[in-house]
Amino acid sequence: MDQEILSLAAEKATDQLREFLQTLKEDDLAQLLRKEAVKGRAVGDLLRALFRGSPCSEEAGAHRRLKIYICCIQLVESGDLQKEVASEIIGLLMLEAHTFPGPSLVALANEFVGAVRKSSLVNGKSLELLPIILAALVTKKESLAYGKDELSGEECKTQLINALCSGRWDQQYVIQLTTMFRDVPLTAEEAGVVTQKVLKTFSKLNLQEIPPLVYQLLILSSKGSRKMVLEGIIAFFNELDKQHKEEQSGDELLDLVAVPSGELRHVEGTVILHVVFAIQLDCDLGKELLKHLKAGQQGDCAAVCPFSVALLLSATRVQRFQEQVFDLLKALVFKSFKDLQLLQGSKFLQNLVPHRPCVAAMILDVVKNSVHSWDHVTQGLVELGFILMDSYGPKKIADGRAVGTSSGLARTPNQHACQLGANILLETFKIHEVIRQEILEQVLNRVVTRASSPISHFLELLSSIIVHSPLVLQSCSSKVTESFDYLSFLPLQTVQGLLKAVQPLLKVSMSMRDSLILVLRKAMFARQLDARKSAVAGFLLLLQNFKVLGSLSSSQCSQPVSLSQAEPRPFQVHVDVHSRYSSAANEAFCLEIMDSLRRCLGQQADVRLMLYEGFYDVLRRNSQLASSIMQTLLSQLKQFYEPQADVLPPLKLEACVLTRGDQICLQEPLDHLLCCIQHCLAWYKSRVMPLQQEEEEEEEEGFYQELDDMLESITNRMIKSELEDFELDKSADFSQSTGVGIKNNICASLVMGICEVLIEYNFSISNFSKNKFEDVLSLFMCYKKLSDILNEKAGKGKTKTASKTNDSFLSLKFVSDLLTALFRDSAQSHEESLSVLRSNSEFTRYVVGVALRKAQQLKETGRVSGPDGQNADKIFQSLCNITRVLLWRYTSTPTSVEESGRKERGKSVALLCLEAVQRVLSAVQRFFPPWVPLFLRALDVMDNEGEEADVSVTQRAAFQIRQFQRSLLNLLSSQEEDFNSKEAFLLVSILSGLSQLLEPASPQFVQMLSWTTKICKENSPEDTLFCKGLTTLLLSLHAACKSPAALLRDLSQDVHGHLGDIDEDVEVEKTNHFAVVNLRTAAPAVCLLVLSQAEKVLEEVDWLITKLKGQGSQETMTEEASSQAALPNHPMEKAVIMQLGTLLTFFHELVQTALPSGSCVDALLKALCKMYTVLTALVRYYLQVCRSSGGIPKIMEKLVKLSGSHLTPLCYSFISYVQNKKSRSPTGTGGKKKAASAVAVAMARVLRETRPIPNLIFAIEQYEKFLIFLSKRSKVNLMQHMKLSTSRDFKIKGNILDMLLREDDDEEDEEEEDAAPERGGPSKEPARKKRKK
Repeated sequence: MDQEILSLAAEKATDQLREFLQTLKEDDLAQLLRKEAVKGRAVGDLLRALFRGSPCSEEAGAHRRLKIYICCIQLVESGDLQKEVASEIIGLLMLEAHTFPGPSLVALANEFVGAVRKSSLVNGKSLELLPIILAALVTKKESLAYGKDELSGEECKTQLINALCSGRWDQQYVIQLTTMFRDVPLTAEEAGVVTQKVLKTFSKLNLQEIPPLVYQLLILSSKGSRKMVLEGIIAFFNELDKQHKEEQSGDELLDLVAVPSGELRHVEGTVILHVVFAIQLDCDLGKELLKHLKAGQQGDCAAVCPFSVALLLSATRVQRFQEQVFDLLKALVFKSFKDLQLLQGSKFLQNLVPHRPCVAAMILDVVKNSVHSWDHVTQGLVELGFILMDSYGPKKIADGRAVGTSSGLARTPNQHACQLGANILLETFKIHEVIRQEILEQVLNRVVTRASSPISHFLELLSSIIVHSPLVLQSCSSKVTESFDYLSFLPLQTVQGLLKAVQPLLKVSMSMRDSLILVLRKAMFARQLDARKSAVAGFLLLLQNFKVLGSLSSSQCSQPVSLSQAEPRPFQVHVDVHSRYSSAANEAFCLEIMDSLRRCLGQQADVRLMLYEGFYDVLRRNSQLASSIMQTLLSQLKQFYEPQADVLPPLKLEACVLTRGDQICLQEPLDHLLCCIQHCLAWYKSRVMPLQQEEEEEEEEGFYQELDDMLESITNRMIKSELEDFELDKSADFSQSTGVGIKNNICASLVMGICEVLIEYNFSISNFSKNKFEDVLSLFMCYKKLSDILNEKAGKGKTKTASKTNDSFLSLKFVSDLLTALFRDSAQSHEESLSVLRSNSEFTRYVVGVALRKAQQLKETGRVSGPDGQNADKIFQSLCNITRVLLWRYTSTPTSVEESGRKERGKSVALLCLEAVQRVLSAVQRFFPPWVPLFLRALDVMDNEGEEADVSVTQRAAFQIRQFQRSLLNLLSSQEEDFNSKEAFLLVSILSGLSQLLEPASPQFVQMLSWTTKICKENSPEDTLFCKGLTTLLLSLHAACKSPAALLRDLSQDVHGHLGDIDEDVEVEKTNHFAVVNLRTAAPAVCLLVLSQAEKVLEEVDWLITKLKGQGSQETMTEEASSQAALPNHPMEKAVIMQLGTLLTFFHELVQTALPSGSCVDALLKALCKMYTVLTALVRYYLQVCRSSGGIPKIMEKLVKLSGSHLTPLCYSFISYVQNKKSRSPTGTGGKKKAASAVAVAMARVLRETRPIPNLIFAIEQYEKFLIFLSKRSKVNLMQHMKLSTSRDFKIKGNILDMLLREDDDEEDEEEEDAAPERGGPSKEPARKKRKK
């Protein structure tokens, strides 16, 4: 039979072939086809013959063809055929498909739909035919029967696709079906249906099947569903990540984790690669990705997640999108930290907004995940890290150095972003070996090339990198060595930071250490002073860190090699560095450095000063160098010491001052030299000598004994010396303009410094001897006399000498010990000797004053001068002691008691104590936040050791608060003449600081708030500073537990009542909510504070509206959400409107208040402008919501009505009031020049102060414009409550112009009488025209 069909086809006898085929049964034909196909011989020829004998022009032929097609499809799907045969059959079927009539195509397509739904496909090979069938169907223009309907070919195709996508797809054919749809001509709508179906199947597939499916889906996305594809992929992997995290966090479920972490990350990595590859080929896909994530930045959608961040970072490899992606990531990071800061500062927002995931944590997750071969993400991570550090690093401030930002306190968003950049780079460095060289190179480049800007953040990063893996960095040692060549040209701070950071490397690399020493030796003799100072700093650091054999255990290196995550090899090196051999070798190395440093003692004062300040730290860490250091200091002191016991003064001050021509400068900082000797000697006596007493060498003992004798001799002779001996008595010249005056100032500061050093020395060796304390007092009297003379000579205007004495030579530890002895030492044996010091009130004041200056220095810079000035532990310990003593002194002897019996001028000791406590508290909160609980515990004198675990920070803070509340109440209840406003302000500042430590939900906080409110209601202070402090405290407490809007309204009513109305005829009823607001404090103090707080509340409301807009735009994307778009946001919307309503009543009061010209008016106009901008934003939000929900809530209508009746008309009245006030300003009398300059100044002031007025009018008009749009869209007439705005076109006021022209005319007549006839005519003409008009 098959031979006959083939021979008829070969002879081209079409008619006979057709007749023969008609005689065959369908089953016979199908059997024939199956037999030939399985044999795999001439099946192609047989099919061609069958098609030739079955023309589509005849119904029977078309029917036969359909059966042949169905039979062939079943054959291909059976899996019995060879691959080549199946491909040949499908190829022939494709070629002939376009000849089918429409109904046959529909029937054939339905066969496929049925097969997919029943899951009867075996290998899915036949699916290649479906796109050809659907494409052929589109070309049919006639109406085709589909079900009960008559549809065109295009419509049939749509119905078939819908039917195919509505059924269940077998898991194994999802990829083939998706691949098939690539070749189907789809409209955007159809592409959306298919994409949605494919995305739904993701969750049913094995993880390994996802990447190929994503690949096919991305190709399919070019048909118009890019956005949906990206959203679906991101949402799927975000959900998968969340599940994975939950599974890993539940310990008991660890065995049941569905997907191994590595497998998931590898799949994600492959998918990211596919997406980025697709973006390279299709730019629109990249644009869609950016658009989707920018939208996610606004609202709370899941668009921004670790997977999408990794995707963005990988997309940076596409040149076209690189800059946009980094800008977006930067904006995401900064906005995340800014939002966090806003949320932390406002209880109102915390109650409304759920906790959001932090972008920083997501990026660090990406770094962690990138260990699974995500090489395509690594480069993006490194670039992002550097971009964040460069953009948000510390900026240069006025005095040329940035305040350190590494103390982990309440950082700004900028500091958080910079720290994130550093964390990204450090973690990437730890994980990826390939990128280490590049990171190190870029960090060093920035350290070396950015000498003028602060680079502390890069130095910290470098230090962390080196501590993590010093041995790994040996391979990059050439880069570090190269950076040493630039040391001479870098600022001192940078040099110190860089050398501190590379210390661990120097311990494992001899060659690096040698190259550094060569550089430092060269720098030692450089022409630039800074280079020489850098050399000294470098050598001192080396001495501190290379320990000599036999040194005390306390002198460990400041930065030992970290072993936390190192390989086994570094451990070996770590042992070698500290072994006996290394320590012995270090001795020769350190002594060699000491020789180099001795040469510095002949250089400028600044270089010597660095040396003296550094020797103490070297000694403390490397005690075996004591002999060498002390010998150096002794020989230096001998140059300026008078050895004969009867010579006065005991020191050659003349030799310390260098005169070179007209220039006079300090050559030897003798006070610093003595200070260094005193501290080194004290440390040596207390730490080293007790351990060496049995084996101490005679020679060494001689050194220390000699130094002791010299200091003793200097003390005795300094006490005997009069100021005349130093040529520094009252008759001496101290002016800064003459050479003698400059020299005397230098000598005076040296003598004062020496006195302070000797005070500390004598007290420390006194062992509470009365004689020694008398010596201390005598030294203080010498210091005091000189200080008084300098203050008297310098006068009040100059601060030259004051700045010199600001930095006391007394160490913080000594100040702590001295204060404890003066105020708290109750030992019977010490009483007689201490009474010598206690009886002198000037000395007590001086010591408390020094404590105050040290606290101020710490608050500003984070460190104090003197030994251990950068040792956080020791500073903190001293601060605790000082504060405890000062607090006891203040509470036991209040200011009022002290002042009643006091004659001398200046602040009382109690007030100085209080001020010092306030500075210390703010410094501790700023620089030692983790230690605040310890600090509060140290202040609690009654504290029992056993109770420490149970007492919270809130309870400890509340205990201190009660003490200060008591003090403030006592002060407020005292007589008016006894009231000290400075003390009251300090108490309020301390209460503000302590109240920040209270938990807002605690009863202690509630008590604090009610107490502050009571104080503000009952006390009417005259002092504006105290009033400001009290009002600020009240506002900040309110903001911490609820919205302060209602409080602002009450305060504004009080301000209005005291200052009166802008309409002089109206008498305002005084409300007196808060007595703290009175005629003296209402403006500008309280007025500016409430306006500033109102702006903060407006900022919060604006942020909420932006958030609502973001959520609204996401909800309206889907039709399901559109019907109830307004429902999820209801509480947030209501809160926004309520806040704006309360603020509106607040502005309603202030805008009617007769505020004085200047800052208050300016601030109010700006705040009103902001108010209208926020109102406009809310109206625009409702314009967006109205599209879907079709209406606006009643509460919004009320707000609009309130703004129209209570605010806008009053704003225009206030503007007129401001302008009239300016025009009534007095005109100057006197000469013409004076009058002209007065007019010019007045005009400039008017211009400056009325600048916000046009901005306000524009804001009002914008608000009204969008209200009109909203009225049209919501079908509610919102403009009925609005009055027409004042016309503010440019007007020429004829009468004023006429008057001004006449004045000009008169002046010209006076100046040039002969020119009057020519000029008189034209000047009158415009005026006459104006009158006619």
